[in-house]
Amino acid sequence: MESMIRDIKLAPSGHDKIEWVKNFMPVMAAVDAEFSKTKPFAGKKMVITLHLEAKTAYMAEVFKNAGAEVAITGSNPLSTQDDIAAALVEDGINVFAWHACTDTEYFNFIDKALDIQPDIIIDDGGDLVHTLHTKRRELLPNILGGSEETTTGVHRLRGLAKEGKLEFPMIAANDAYMKFLFDNRYGTGQSTWDGIMRTTNLVIAGKNVVISGYGWCGKGGAMRARGLGANVIITEVDPIKAIEAVFDGFRVMPMDEAAKIGDIFLTLTGDKDIIRERHFKSMKNGAMMANSGHFDCEINIPELEHCSVSRRRVRNNIEEFKQPDGRKLYLLAEGRLVNLAAGDGHPAEIMDLSFGVQFFSALHLLNHGRELTKDVHLMPEDINTKIADIKLKSLGIAIDVLTDEQRAYLNLE
Repeated sequence: MESMIRDIKLAPSGHDKIEWVKNFMPVMAAVDAEFSKTKPFAGKKMVITLHLEAKTAYMAEVFKNAGAEVAITGSNPLSTQDDIAAALVEDGINVFAWHACTDTEYFNFIDKALDIQPDIIIDDGGDLVHTLHTKRRELLPNILGGSEETTTGVHRLRGLAKEGKLEFPMIAANDAYMKFLFDNRYGTGQSTWDGIMRTTNLVIAGKNVVISGYGWCGKGGAMRARGLGANVIITEVDPIKAIEAVFDGFRVMPMDEAAKIGDIFLTLTGDKDIIRERHFKSMKNGAMMANSGHFDCEINIPELEHCSVSRRRVRNNIEEFKQPDGRKLYLLAEGRLVNLAAGDGHPAEIMDLSFGVQFFSALHLLNHGRELTKDVHLMPEDINTKIADIKLKSLGIAIDVLTDEQRAYLNLE
């Protein structure tokens, strides 16, 4: 199988990036040390569709060291780093991805990766699962199962399962405690503002930051924005999450009102059409919009273009949309994931936990996939505890242990 990448000569830079993140991913290092010896995935084939950067590359190498034959593609046209792709090819992994690929190329890469005829898959957003359930149905009988990294992907999976059309078990890695409590909150919170700040080179303090969605990703984005000195406004459709935002000290209002006063808008809902033409028409001159949801549909770009008299690139990853009245609105990273399209994604220490979840989810499928129903499953709770324990030990942190009497008092025996 011949890989499809931009340029193999970029590999040295990719190797340096991968070696750097290895220093800060002790959970994956522990996994690698143990399972590179026992090789539980020997003879198994795996397709991974994730944001193709250094942390993902390390996880792919850990699976290879554990015996798997791995093919990997990117899960977003702008998040693939070409030097990482080249380094993985040199390390013996099949790669089908390059930065800024077209939509046609993107789905062709997924199709090519699936030619490996996988036993296990790891998806990010649901496009890999969708391809298997449509164009590549001949591969379904061989698949033990898979796992999904994102909230958006889990929503798509649950829709398939509800219709009775999901053809193999999927583990909602996104819904594991050791994923969403850290990746969605601390990872998204930091990496999103890293992407925005390095792209705009502007101060956040004193600005009105409108955050759409107060799930775990929205909580992280709001927390970090407040820490940077912003005046944070939350928009929500869920009354429970809205009142939670109020009790966390944030202003809450509909987008129709927030659009008039926001300086920076950030969408993290997993839904579509969060910011639309009527909102663009009421925004202040110089308002900036960014998205950290999986797909580029949260900000309605066709409607933004329709109500603008011109569209031009003014800086790397920033487009200006001039309005008929002279106002200038700015869109970051084409409305795609700003933390990855305009940054390096989540910190290594965070992805260490998320990819620990992915590894042990795959191991669970290897051992129990044929026993599981064709549905969306949660990762076993003891795996969350195991990952947390490895992480704590790596940090030199000890915790108390319940005595036998305490366990009995809590009816834990």
